[in-house]
Amino acid sequence: MTTLQGSWIWYELMTPDTGAAKAFYETIVPGWSLQSGSAETNSYGFISNADGGMTGGLLELTDAMCEHGAQPCWLGYIGVDDCDAAVAAVEAAGGKCLMPAHDVPMAGRIAMVADCCGSPFYVMTPTPQHGGGESTAFAQNTVGRCGWNEMLAGNQATAIAFYTGLFGWTLPEPMDMGPMGTYQFIDHDGIGVGAIMQVPEEAPKGWSYYFRVPSISAANEAIPANGGQVVNGPMEVPGGDWIVQGIDPQGAAFSLVGAKG
Repeated sequence: MTTLQGSWIWYELMTPDTGAAKAFYETIVPGWSLQSGSAETNSYGFISNADGGMTGGLLELTDAMCEHGAQPCWLGYIGVDDCDAAVAAVEAAGGKCLMPAHDVPMAGRIAMVADCCGSPFYVMTPTPQHGGGESTAFAQNTVGRCGWNEMLAGNQATAIAFYTGLFGWTLPEPMDMGPMGTYQFIDHDGIGVGAIMQVPEEAPKGWSYYFRVPSISAANEAIPANGGQVVNGPMEVPGGDWIVQGIDPQGAAFSLVGAKG
């Protein structure tokens, strides 16, 4: 059984138009089905896959949220044994609480926090599922799931200390990137879940989540054809996969990984 503390368990798209997001992402990521929220789910929607597994959620941004600074984006959820204790630990390590811990019916207890460098993410203690089911949101080699979590850090050493101290992540041998420094892989329970890398001061910071698709070539063509923008790639990465990074029609940055196709 996967250790909850430090595991990636959910991914959430914040968007001002869930209908437009559905049309875009269902074309870009084969097998995805985006369902808008209902009164029963407090208007929270879901991203499911053809095999019945879930990748994440869909939060429609209201005008009031945007007036308070909310922007279209993807955010990841890191599982913790005790949400309130995790928030306190984040603050003690130099991070901030952006949304206090609260209970979500039938889901668990969540809080939005920012790390020591200001990058946001959620911490969550999920309600135990009947039968002991585990999250299927992260699966490195499964189409439709997140296959990689990449932190672009303004201070790599500080970010590494922050996350390993909180979540027990371990650090395999990094990849030498020459003048760009090192690409520090991160493991959870002995499984590679992502990496933390240093980026220049002027570069965007924060987490990028790479969702797996069957063909990067097909995705690269579909992104602009459906109103999105490709900002990087396609490019090959170590191990034989290819990646592409883009911005969806509502302004949320996203990343994809897969075979070249």
